[in-house]
Amino acid sequence: MSTSDCPALPKGWKREEVVRKNGLSSGKIDVFYYSPSGKRFRSKPQLARFLGDAVDLSTFDYRTGKINSLLLRKSKRQRGTQFDYNRGIRNDASLVPPIRQTASIFKQPVTVVKSTDGKVRTDFKHGPQDKPKQLFWEKRLQGLKASDMDEEAFNNFELPRNVKGVGPDLAEETLLRSIATALHVSGQPIVGQTNAKVVLDKNPSVYINPEQPLVQALVVTEEDIKKQEEKVQLARKKLQECLKDLCV
Repeated sequence: MSTSDCPALPKGWKREEVVRKNGLSSGKIDVFYYSPSGKRFRSKPQLARFLGDAVDLSTFDYRTGKINSLLLRKSKRQRGTQFDYNRGIRNDASLVPPIRQTASIFKQPVTVVKSTDGKVRTDFKHGPQDKPKQLFWEKRLQGLKASDMDEEAFNNFELPRNVKGVGPDLAEETLLRSIATALHVSGQPIVGQTNAKVVLDKNPSVYINPEQPLVQALVVTEEDIKKQEEKVQLARKKLQECLKDLCV
């Protein structure tokens, strides 16, 4: 064991070498430093935390106790990577939050955003949680018709001429089911498929919006509304006449 002054540190600092005598590491030399008050330090990070900004230890060689300019050149070659002695971890200037990383609590790589030191956001959503709708599912009902107790088929509805289907081999009954489903399930306005017909015919499975019925974009005019009102009034009048006949 030998103790000597350390000129690389402020006045009063001592450097001590202790040779290990036992164990597998017998013969290895441990280096310790002592402050003027007698406090012992066993590593360079401990020295850095104690001295703070008072002494620059970037070129200080802990093993020899001397200034080594090669340490400064080595730190420049590390391209922004440096050791944070105050926290005892290695920092990389290129890893500026938010960074891309894979954590065990996530099923896929996510962007981790740190709002405060030591706190990581975990309220990430992995895309929509709603069950996707199958395209052209209405075709499974194609060919089926409603009938009364005597198995007499009801007459089919005739759709307006401006209602044109979008998709492979769609019958009018399939279009009607698609429109009825959209009116019953969807909470947004029913406007049909807004993409151009050329694009829809090219690849329907990609460009069709599953939230809209399988018809081209519909434009309702004032004349269409008046015709529909007339049909409703006529139906109400017939119903009123039927009720009168039943009451007689």
